[in-house]
Amino acid sequence: MTDKPVRVRFAPSPTGYLHIGSARTTLLTWLFARHSNGKFILRIEDTDQKRFVQDALDKLMQDIRWLGLEWDEGPDVGGPYGPYIQSERLELYQKWAHWLVEQGKAYKCFATEEELARAREISQKTRGGRIAGYERIYRFISDEERAKLEKERGSYVIRFAMPLEGETVAHDRIRGDVVFKNEELSDMVLLKSDGFPTYHLAVVIDDHFMQISHVTRTEEWLPSLALHHNLYEAFGWDEPEWVHMPVVLNPNGKGKMSKRNPPMVDGKIVPVMVNDYREAGYLPEALINFLTNVGYSFGDDQEIFNVQDTITRFDIDRVSPASAAFNFQKLVWTNGVYIRELTDEDLADRLVPFLQKAYGNVDRAKLVKIAPHIRERVNPLSEAVALLKFMFNFEPCPNDKLIQKNMDAAGTRNVLHLSYERLATLTDFSHEVQATVMEPLVEQLGLKKAQVYGTLRMATTAQQVSPPLFETMEVLGKDESLARIQAAEAQLNGA
Repeated sequence: MTDKPVRVRFAPSPTGYLHIGSARTTLLTWLFARHSNGKFILRIEDTDQKRFVQDALDKLMQDIRWLGLEWDEGPDVGGPYGPYIQSERLELYQKWAHWLVEQGKAYKCFATEEELARAREISQKTRGGRIAGYERIYRFISDEERAKLEKERGSYVIRFAMPLEGETVAHDRIRGDVVFKNEELSDMVLLKSDGFPTYHLAVVIDDHFMQISHVTRTEEWLPSLALHHNLYEAFGWDEPEWVHMPVVLNPNGKGKMSKRNPPMVDGKIVPVMVNDYREAGYLPEALINFLTNVGYSFGDDQEIFNVQDTITRFDIDRVSPASAAFNFQKLVWTNGVYIRELTDEDLADRLVPFLQKAYGNVDRAKLVKIAPHIRERVNPLSEAVALLKFMFNFEPCPNDKLIQKNMDAAGTRNVLHLSYERLATLTDFSHEVQATVMEPLVEQLGLKKAQVYGTLRMATTAQQVSPPLFETMEVLGKDESLARIQAAEAQLNGA
């Protein structure tokens, strides 16, 4: 284990948006930094120009910040080891790639596309694809041959000269020693013909010069560990501590969560990208709480905890090496717990963006009033759009929806007329007072509450599902409520 100050990084590639699995790895990395009083660095690995997505970088940064995972160094905040965008560090990669060539630890490879295709075919037949023998065609040629090829072909890549015999052993903090047979390793490309580095070269150089103490990443990068370990040895640099975390599996525990084949739970698609959770109305603090529990445990039964408690108690050595399933139902439950703990004002403020997107300007004061009556009914927050349509985009319901079960148009008109008369007399339009005048009317009419109140609900909200009736009318106000009841009666008269 290293005794260096903890410096860890999240290094996304802007080839897509933030995956929920990447967010979980980022979270554990951030928690490790904060628990250790270390530094959390954001570095953008944008050397894959062919797959670059224009708005992905902004989205990635927005999603990380939305989760509350602020970085100490990065492209927008600076720091002592910048620049923090790889495409701005090309000269550094080129310098050290050629240094390896000069030291005999890497070589220029002039293989053509035809040679590569032929070698892949042979490799599949003879070695099952384990060893791409073509990679060493140009490893052992003479300096004269190399100079001639460089003059003739011009274009080349730089490949690392992997050890050919024995084993490569690298130690992982949560997995122990990871052993590779060198005869099964390939001479991977470090610098492409366009002068851009591959991930393997850039990540090792950046981690060294940014003084990264621990490399935290998912187990999918374990096959690259042998190359990275050997690169550190070739450069003569101190190696960081490796921490390969488990991936997040589908809710059924089979396979990694994928946007191409999103999982389903109870007939609903489970979001895979963080931005989808944000747009659906999951609370960032709930998502953080939930992700902390995926493949990690504090060793007790506590399921809800705030970020500061998590930082205090976090221990990276408790991260399980086994992949863990994404329990979507548990996330929904956790999100509901956090929603119920919001104040009326906070809940209203968080609902505003969803309602504004759907309906334009919204009355925040009314939202604050209705908040306590919908807190148990919206999970995630986007469900408030349909639930509160009656407040911001009311459309009267058709007569067949207005007339309740075992009632007719005449009976419905009578309920509306008598309800209007009673409610119009009230000087106090609180829901408690409304109930005191309406309950006797139900008895007087000889109907069920569901019939009378259902009629009023459809008249005032045009929704079968809404917040409690009298609380809803209190928020709408006396004038608006009476106007809707009167309009519904007139609609039936017209029919």
